[in-house]
Amino acid sequence: MTTATDYLTRVRADIARRDPNQTEFLEAIDNFFKTLTPVLEAHPEYVKANIVGRLTEPERVIQFRVPWVDDQGNVQVNRGFRVQFSAAIGPYKGGLRFHPTVNLSIIKFLGFEQIFKNSLTGLPIGGGKGGSDFDPKGKSDNEVMRFTQSFMTELQKYIGPDLDVPAGDIGVGAREIGFMYGQYRRLNGYQAGVLTGKGLSFGGSLARTEATGYGLLYYTEALLAAQGDQLTGKKIKVSGAGNVAIYAIQKATELGATVLTASDSDGFIYDPNGIDYQLIKQIKEVERGRIKEYADRVETATYQTGSVWDFDTDYDIALPCATQNEIDGAKAKRLAQNGATVIACGANMPCTPEAVEVFKQENVILGPAKAANAGGVAVSALEMSQNSERLSWTFEEVDNRLKTIMKGIFDESAAAAKQYDLGTDYLAAANIAGFSKVAEAMLAQGVI
Repeated sequence: MTTATDYLTRVRADIARRDPNQTEFLEAIDNFFKTLTPVLEAHPEYVKANIVGRLTEPERVIQFRVPWVDDQGNVQVNRGFRVQFSAAIGPYKGGLRFHPTVNLSIIKFLGFEQIFKNSLTGLPIGGGKGGSDFDPKGKSDNEVMRFTQSFMTELQKYIGPDLDVPAGDIGVGAREIGFMYGQYRRLNGYQAGVLTGKGLSFGGSLARTEATGYGLLYYTEALLAAQGDQLTGKKIKVSGAGNVAIYAIQKATELGATVLTASDSDGFIYDPNGIDYQLIKQIKEVERGRIKEYADRVETATYQTGSVWDFDTDYDIALPCATQNEIDGAKAKRLAQNGATVIACGANMPCTPEAVEVFKQENVILGPAKAANAGGVAVSALEMSQNSERLSWTFEEVDNRLKTIMKGIFDESAAAAKQYDLGTDYLAAANIAGFSKVAEAMLAQGVI
C-alpha cells in the first residue's frame, strides 16, 4: 500500500518534471505538501483517487496577447493570463493582478492558494487567478482604459457569473475594474455578477474596499482570543500601504491597537504615536503619492529606505500586507527578537519556508494567508449574492457577515488543529481544513 509520504513525493516529482522553472508555484506546492500527511493517512481514499495529483493540475490555463496603443501612438504588447484551477465547490473565483513581475508561475501559485482560501470561507466558490505583466503605474487613465479594454476583449470569452468571476488584486482597483466591466457589458450585455469589486453605482458591494484589511483584523482578533488575549493595547508592525494595509491599519486602530509602521517599495515610515490611517488614505488613494510624504507631514514620524522588517523596535504583532516572500529567515528571527508573538498574513505567501520554520522554533504563532486574508474574496462572494438577488445590503450587514466568516475560518482551522493534534500550527490546520472540503467534493463528483 502506498504511504502518504511516498504518494506526495511522486506527485511532487511529476509537477517538477512538467514545470521545472515555475519557482513560485513549486514553492507553494512544497509548503502545502508539508502539511498534508496527517489527512492523507486518515483518508487513504484521497490517495487512491489521486486527489492531490488532480488538484495540483489546473482545470484550464489561458494565456493570450494583449495589444494596446499608448498616448504616443505606439503599439504595445503585454501578456494576459487566467488560470482556472478548481471548480469543485463553485465557479472559479480569484483576482486579476497587473504588475510587471506577473508570469504563469505566479498566477498558478496564487490560483492554487485561492482554492483553499475560498474553501475556508464556507461559500460556494472555486479557485482561480489571472492578470498581466502590464504596469498601471505611471500610465494615464486613457492608457489604462485602452489596455483593460483589450484585455477584457479576450478574457470575456472564458468568464461568466456561473463560470468564472474575477476580481481585483495588486494593480487592479476600482478604475481598472470599471473599465473592464464596461468592456464586458459592451460585448455581452448587462451581467452584474461577472466581476466583483465593482463601483457601487453598477452592482458593487459596500465594505468590499475594506474587506481584506478588516477581515485580517477579525481573524487576528479570533486567533488572540483563542490564546486568552486581545488586540487592545497591542503594538503592531504593518508592511505595505495599499488597500489591504490601509484598512488593516484602520481596523487595528479602531480595535484599540497602535500601528507603528507602513511601507511601500521604496521604504517605510515609523510613528511611535500610531499611524494616522486617514492621512495614509489621502496620500495613497487620493493623491497617489509615496509613503515618504507621510513623514513630511507628521512631526513624530520618520522615514527610512529598505524593509520594515529590518527595523528594530518593540512590538507584539506583525501584519505583512505587501507581497510574497517579504519575510525571509533572517527577518523572521529579527521579528521574534523584537518581541512579536503573532504574525497574521495580509499578503499572499509573505513568508519564505525558512521564515515559517523560524516561527515554529521561536513559538511565534502564524496566521496563514489563505485564512487571514480571505476577507476580500469572502465579500466578493457576498457581492455575487447581492448581484444574483438584485439587492444591495448595508455596510453594517456586509461587515457583520464578514466578521462571522473570518471567525468561522479561524474556528474551522482550530478544529482541524485539534482533530489532527497540531497544537497552534494554524498553517497546517488551514491547509487541511480547506483541502478536506474540496477533496470530498471531488470524490463525490467522480473522475473529471
